[in-house]
Amino acid sequence: MQRQFLILDADDTLWENNIYFEAAFDQFCGYLAHSSLSSAEIRAVLDEIESVNAKIHGYGSRNFARNLGECLGRLAERDIHDADLAAVQEFAHAILEKPIELMEGVAETVAELSERHDLTVFTKGDPEEQRLKIDRSGLARYFQHTAIVKEKNTTAYHDLAAARGLVPERTWMIGNSPKSDINPALAAGLKAVYIPHPRTWSLEHEQLPEAHPRLLIVKQIRELTTYF
Repeated sequence: MQRQFLILDADDTLWENNIYFEAAFDQFCGYLAHSSLSSAEIRAVLDEIESVNAKIHGYGSRNFARNLGECLGRLAERDIHDADLAAVQEFAHAILEKPIELMEGVAETVAELSERHDLTVFTKGDPEEQRLKIDRSGLARYFQHTAIVKEKNTTAYHDLAAARGLVPERTWMIGNSPKSDINPALAAGLKAVYIPHPRTWSLEHEQLPEAHPRLLIVKQIRELTTYF
């Protein structure tokens, strides 16, 4: 096979991420102890807050802490004090201390692919936080390039391709998020590989094309070695 340019998403593609945010949200619900709202209803309010704030502040655990504090202020049925804000924000800050849990098959798959292809890790969020996770993952040595952006949209893919001189017909975006990984990459003229994750963040859900000549769907990351 001719050498390909493989762009890999990080969170929930290479390692677990959203499960820690979900656990922090469960802690938040317990602390809030709302008398009538279900966790799904609380989640809907938090989603609304995150949708707005992501455009301003971006992503990551620090911004999640801010969002939990805002959600507490909006939904609490009691007076809120600084200690309350600190308590719920700590649920999010603790995410930074969680271990990097690689997805099954990631280590050997990335190592093998790096022998045949040009690998880039492309992620969004707080640059410091994302670099720390990449370093802690032990995978950095397999990637020729790392790019961290505020938002992974069509413009971001165009910019990445132009900056690195990527040839569209040999460039694949690989990830679990239809919204951030697959649809914008296809819109930018690249190819894409979708690897579903059962716990993908709800705000990353989006309809995929029913059939697309540049889209490949696999169940697990280790299947990539069959195609590349």
